[in-house]
Amino acid sequence: MKVGQTMVVLGLAVLGLMVVHLWMGSILFSSQRLWAALCGAPLQAGDDVIVWQFRMPKIGAALVSGASLSVSGLLMQTFFRNPIAGPFVLGISSGASLGVAVALLAAGWASRWLGWIGVGTPDGLVLLLAIGGAALVLGLLLVVSWRIADVNTLLILGLLFGSASGALVALLQYFSSQQALQQYMLWSMGSLTGVTRAQLGWLLPLCGGFFGGVWWWFKHLYALCLGPLFAFCLGVGVRQLQRRIIVATAILAGSSTAFCGPIAFVGIAVPHLARLLFRTHQHRILIAGTALMGMLILLGCQLVAQLPGYELVLPINVVTAFLGAPMVMYLVVSRRRIHT
Repeated sequence: MKVGQTMVVLGLAVLGLMVVHLWMGSILFSSQRLWAALCGAPLQAGDDVIVWQFRMPKIGAALVSGASLSVSGLLMQTFFRNPIAGPFVLGISSGASLGVAVALLAAGWASRWLGWIGVGTPDGLVLLLAIGGAALVLGLLLVVSWRIADVNTLLILGLLFGSASGALVALLQYFSSQQALQQYMLWSMGSLTGVTRAQLGWLLPLCGGFFGGVWWWFKHLYALCLGPLFAFCLGVGVRQLQRRIIVATAILAGSSTAFCGPIAFVGIAVPHLARLLFRTHQHRILIAGTALMGMLILLGCQLVAQLPGYELVLPINVVTAFLGAPMVMYLVVSRRRIHT
């Protein structure tokens, strides 16, 4: 199957799962009932609220988060030239979690200090601090990478930065109120069902704008994955490109983590699935393909987590772990086998 045809199939699969999400949930809709709710003339009271206030934002969150986390994982694997690099492994998600912990567990203090720049609203505060935490961890990794060339050492340092962030989060939890602690614990499990239309108003333009910027760098990213020296010989500004990757990854991964929680394994597994499907390493294809596959997989995981027909909703991390953990184990084992 050609690349264009594969893209079309993925796009149709994403649209199909979107329709399934509109149909299914704790309340199962018929075709007539769903169409009436979409048209603003619900057959039963409250159907339009369920569709537009709950299910549509959940679908939007799955689309944005799936694409953002997957593309940020692709950027990290290109940056470090390591197949197991990703937002979660490198501590980026932990840094974003630290920012959210500051916003949720120390909301009063953070609001007083940050209100002067116009982001004192809860959503803006959470988003800003999550992106800041992700950028902090990435910046530390970049500083270390100038002195240490071994990518495996950088991965270990990423895990250490993540552990340090977790320790700070635990300290904040210890001194937090019961209500704030419960709110943070629910967020940390990962969920798409709690995303509101107002939060999507933050996510869509921010992630969409940076995704478009990443796609325009595809030639430079392909050169970088062949090595910094090779990219430099082709006229690529390596340092400038690295700074762009850090900013883009921090915003894509941090903003998704801010409102959906730390969703694991998507950033690692999906880029590899895209490479297997498209059989290429060209970023012109991989960026779009990874984004579509991320949307498709996160929509599928959310459908499993929703348990259609039941009110129970599983944490999204439970489902993504079943997909991502075997993939990461396979990558580690196969990579070790190649080197030995």
